[in-house]
Order: sequence, then C-alpha cells, then structure tokens
Amino acid sequence: MTGIVGGSPLAFGIEAGDAAPAARRGGVWRRFIRNRMALVGLAIIVVLVVAAIFAPLITKYGYSDTSPDRRLGPARDHWFGTDRLGRDMFSRVVFGARVSLKIGFLATLMSMVIGVLLGSAAGYFGGIIDTLLMRLTDIFLAIPYIVLAISVAVVFGRSENSLILVIGATGWLAVARIVRSTYLALKKQEYVEAAHALGFGRARIMFGHILPNAMQPIIVFGTLAVGGAILTEAALSFLGAGVQAPTPAWGLMVAEGKGNLANEPHLLFFPGGAIAVTVLAFLFVGDGLRDALDPRLKS
Repeated sequence: MTGIVGGSPLAFGIEAGDAAPAARRGGVWRRFIRNRMALVGLAIIVVLVVAAIFAPLITKYGYSDTSPDRRLGPARDHWFGTDRLGRDMFSRVVFGARVSLKIGFLATLMSMVIGVLLGSAAGYFGGIIDTLLMRLTDIFLAIPYIVLAISVAVVFGRSENSLILVIGATGWLAVARIVRSTYLALKKQEYVEAAHALGFGRARIMFGHILPNAMQPIIVFGTLAVGGAILTEAALSFLGAGVQAPTPAWGLMVAEGKGNLANEPHLLFFPGGAIAVTVLAFLFVGDGLRDALDPRLKS
C-alpha cells in the first residue's frame, strides 16, 4: 500500500506493454542499437546538431557574404558552389541547419504540448468534452494543412518565430488523437481505479499516473514529427510563406535554385539533399524507437 500512496505507476500493477520501467531501459537501448538504420539516423542528427551549433567555426564564409564568383559550381574554395549573388552555398546549407532544427524542435514541442493537453482531456473526461475537442480536431483536419499553415503565416508574418508558431499551432491534430486513444485504454486500468479510490485529484491521475504510461507512442510520434516540421518549414519557405531572405532556409534556397536547374543544379541539389537526409534521419530514429519500445510491433 505504501507504494500506491507514493503514486508510483509501477505499484499499481501496470502490464509489461504499458510502460518501460527503469529495469528495462537497458533492453530498450540494446534493441535500438541493433537497428542499423536507426543508428545511421541518430548519427546524422548528431552531426547536424553539432554543425548547427558550431557553424561559424565549420564554415569559411558567412551565410550572407558575397564574392565575385557568382553561379560557380562546386570548387575547392566553394565546396557546394556559389549562388547568383556569389554567396557560398556550403555556408548557407550549414547555417540553414540552424534554422531548420530550431524550427523543427520548437514547433514540435509546441504541437506536442497542445496535443497532449487536449488529447488527455478528451480521453480522460470523455462525454461532451471528448465530443467537442474531437469535432474541433475534425474541423482542422478538413482544411488542407498547407493552406491552413500559409493562411496563418500570412497573418503572423514571415520570420523564424512566426513559422514556429504556425507549425506548432497547426501540428497538434494527430498527436491529440493518439493521446486520446491511449488515455481511453489506460484509464480503465486497475492502477487508475486504485488512484480514484484513494482520492487522488484528476490532474494528478491524468499527468502523474496515466501520462507516464502513455509516453511510448508520444515519444515515437514526437521524433517523427520533428522531421515533418522541418519538411513543412521547407515547403512554406519554398512557397514564399516562410522566412525571408537572406535567412539561409533550405526551402528558400530550393525555391531560388529551381529556376535554372539545367545549368546550375547545385543550387537545388545541396539544400534539397539536406532536407531529404534530415527528414529521413528522423524517420529512421522514429522507426527504431518504435521497435525498441515495443518489440511486438517489429513482427
């Protein structure tokens, strides 16, 4: 009984598939590192984060520095070539990692917080609250996502912070549904009934007992959502609703390079490749986490 009063989810007899206790974390990590693609994705993400942090030390030029060598292909002094203004493309791609990762992580964090709060309220309380929140979700889902994001971007302006707000405020729909379905299953568990019987408050039960056991799908979805947020940022920048020049956004660089693809393919290839590699890395890590946290899904 002491363990129950202390509020430990493990004391309520959680099933093995409902949580990852501390004793099993080593097993989760071992399963993760056996997934070669997940390790490749993790290595790419680490390299990108290090490059974004130490971009001024890695690059020879500033991302807005110009030179007489305009529209130059890959060369010794300019590894990725230069654009129509003579700016070094390698520097712009490396500094662009800062923009994409910042927007990806912060926008995902914002959308996850909103989705978890709304999804947990809908799943735990049910009834009219569940109906209202899910119908609100359906309304947003009925609107084409890119149209909704562009509309919000036009209202709030074109900057990194505005883009974080746009993607975060429109990206919570899927996670809200995932959290709701998880709460609907977990709130029927015996440890939740025991917490009710002991007189614990709703907030404590929702976030102290149920949420820790609902983290598995949230963690996996959050990892995948970072890649989705980066892709959304690139799409918005490509369509002219993202950050403004001379900010080195990958999508903006792709938009600038698409006009003369036949003669200057490097202007599109390198930023486009950076987008593809980054998104794939997060997808690989997300798949690896899914298999590691719940090996039953691997079959």
